[in-house]
Amino acid sequence: MKCERNVYQAAPTKKKMFRVWSVLLAVGVLVTSMPVLAAEEDEETTRTAAVSSSATSVSTEIEMNTDYPGMSATAGDTLSYSLDFVSADGAGHDITLTTESLPDGWEGYFKGSSTEISSVHITGNASDDSGLVTYSLSIPDDEEDGEYEVVLLATSDTGDTDTLTLTLNVAAEVRGESSFTSEYPEQQGATGTSFSFDATLVNNRTTAQTYSLSTQAPTGWTVTIVPSDDTSTAVASIDVEAESSQGLTITVTPPETVEQGDYTIPVTASSANETLSMELSINITGTYDISLSTSDGLLSFDAYENKASSVTLVITNNGNVDLTDVTLSSSAPTDWEVTFSESTIETLEAGSSAEVTAYVTPCEDSITGDYETDITVSTSETSDTVAFRVSVKTSSTWGFVAIGIIVLLVIVLGLIFRKFGRR
Repeated sequence: MKCERNVYQAAPTKKKMFRVWSVLLAVGVLVTSMPVLAAEEDEETTRTAAVSSSATSVSTEIEMNTDYPGMSATAGDTLSYSLDFVSADGAGHDITLTTESLPDGWEGYFKGSSTEISSVHITGNASDDSGLVTYSLSIPDDEEDGEYEVVLLATSDTGDTDTLTLTLNVAAEVRGESSFTSEYPEQQGATGTSFSFDATLVNNRTTAQTYSLSTQAPTGWTVTIVPSDDTSTAVASIDVEAESSQGLTITVTPPETVEQGDYTIPVTASSANETLSMELSINITGTYDISLSTSDGLLSFDAYENKASSVTLVITNNGNVDLTDVTLSSSAPTDWEVTFSESTIETLEAGSSAEVTAYVTPCEDSITGDYETDITVSTSETSDTVAFRVSVKTSSTWGFVAIGIIVLLVIVLGLIFRKFGRR
């Protein structure tokens, strides 16, 4: 009985040993297989990386580029970028063009043949696809200094894309460089004189400017502004290209009643970005006005051939400035003679008058009738002309002679009738 008990107890011990050895065997197999699994995992990782590397090494179907992607610019500039396209597969594609990012306030668009576009067709020939598109970029006038980026996106008809980054280093423009000046801004003259000023409007900005032109002249004054290259058209505004100039002629005409003195005419040229001003100065030296009349106000008189007839002339200085070297002259029928008691007056004070006698002598063979004789009074500043009607009469001496002859004929006829009448 004891022996059986011992055999029965030994059986479980063997089972336990079998289990231990099984566990150890499994652990050994696992440890042995780990390097193999690790190797397989490394191989899979390498294979995946190779596939990924192979995928990234494949060229895109399209490329968009420009010769100068990085530029320096000035606030207010408008830049143009010539864009080139490359088809990697050598095939033609329709490319959609968009501006992916643009700083606030900036304006940009694609142009083809001077027209805004949104897409372009490339042929796959590099020479044909070079410079097909221009990208126009405008920077605000008040943009601050700094570095800015503009990103352009090209998307092909197959869904392939390419981006182009434009980098700009912007510097704010220096103000006050433009100008509005006149070569001779100060002039003088008498009342009734029109003053002409040659002016130059210079736009030193990097963009074209439209300037509105205005003046502040005294009441009654007239101011016109015309381009120097088109003197027939007065303008109120004018376009001036970037970094260029425009000549202007400014004509100022005072009223006839303007008084002697100094006058200032402000002239302004204003654009959306700047206001340019200058002042024109005019010195009115005085009012020059002279008139010619007669003492009795009549502008006609009688005259006889080869005999001087006199008429009293009244010369008046109606201006506010003394007149010097006042000269009298005439225009009469051929062979007539006109003389003056005083042909030149050295000084005629403002507001005063002077009397001069004119002697008009018709020629010897003048026929009875009315004739015109012009008499002019003039100075270097002003003049006046009066037309006189001269009626040439037959001399009274010939009338008496004619009457005498008639009386003599009547007496002779009477004597003849008396002598021969008695028979």
